[in-house]
Amino acid sequence: MHFTEFALNKPILKAIFEKNYDTPTDVQIETIPLVLAKKDVVVSAQTGTGKTAAFALPILQLLFHQQDSSKSAKHIRALVISPTRELAVQIEEEFKDYGKYTNLKSACVFGGTSIEAQKNILRKGVDILIATPGRLLDLRKQEVINFDKVEVLVLDEADLMLDMGFIDDVQKIERMCPETKQTLLISATMPDKVVQLARTILTEPERVEITPSVAAAKSVNQLLYYVPKPDKIELCLQLLRKEIEGNILIFRRTKNGVEKLEQTLLKNDFKAESLHGDKTQSARQKALNSFKDGEVNILIATDVASRGIDIENLDAVINFDLPNIPETYIHRIGRTGRAGKTGTSYSFCSADEKSYVTSIQKLIKKSIQVVEDHPYVLDPKERPQVHKKKGSKHKSGRKSVASKKNKKRWY
Repeated sequence: MHFTEFALNKPILKAIFEKNYDTPTDVQIETIPLVLAKKDVVVSAQTGTGKTAAFALPILQLLFHQQDSSKSAKHIRALVISPTRELAVQIEEEFKDYGKYTNLKSACVFGGTSIEAQKNILRKGVDILIATPGRLLDLRKQEVINFDKVEVLVLDEADLMLDMGFIDDVQKIERMCPETKQTLLISATMPDKVVQLARTILTEPERVEITPSVAAAKSVNQLLYYVPKPDKIELCLQLLRKEIEGNILIFRRTKNGVEKLEQTLLKNDFKAESLHGDKTQSARQKALNSFKDGEVNILIATDVASRGIDIENLDAVINFDLPNIPETYIHRIGRTGRAGKTGTSYSFCSADEKSYVTSIQKLIKKSIQVVEDHPYVLDPKERPQVHKKKGSKHKSGRKSVASKKNKKRWY
């Protein structure tokens, strides 16, 4: 299939061809006609499948008929809600790229930066607004914007949005928009809470589902290392010194883990940066730019931060900590092996992570190749470590107020 087979006008097609895109991806083939038909749509597809263009292109087409409104007369007609700042910025970049030959104006608003500067942009009038939930509601509360003219509402990365605790904000924003709007829900996975959200805010939605296992298995060489947890860092250092080259993305489960690994790599003369949810916007952007610009070749991230990463020419992914959700494994390794290129994923599995491997292999419907030729092989008889706290004064099943306050966020 060719992009010219969609009902897209010449200015949009011209922008597509300038990006050297000719053939749409599976998710685009299924989604674009449904959005153009003004259907509510639920899209489930992994990272790297072209989901953003699947809704950006038809939205630009739908809004094109009123593109010549003067700036002061422009209203928000398409509203895209994104869970993270990085994702919001990337979505706006795609709207700008594909809409460069139209007169449609887009803007992006998010927390962590000056709200006054964003107010000035919005007062000039925009057609398409991409926003994180908190900043959007702040601007609405200050009556800088309203949603009375919204024709299309997009909830991007809905599963991550709910994981980050935005369910109430999302529902509030949805209720502020006209009942007649078209709603698109985009999600990498479809847990029950996302399905329930879709049922409450979408009207007779069409469903697009692109199987993640097929996409992941095609272009990524997947390797599995069984290794005791204390030896993971030594294995990582050895692989980085002797085997893994190029641009590398390393995943850890917690921000503390990210920071510790970063310090270890820096002490061993590797060029590394890190991303996690507790970093400031400027620090996260600086780290990402350093990686994209080639100043460092190793980026260490948590899963939440990784959803906002759009990096070309990634050579390898290291799962330093295996994810407990098998779909997350798909998202991680899907960062490499894009655009027809091959990539390699290296997964480290300790005794207490063996059950994760079983779940992952069941999802991708294949066995991951095990590498046994390394100095830190896990003893097959080794059992998961059970950590017991001695002398706890609290009864089992109850937590003190202090312990709740000190609970670490998983990202």
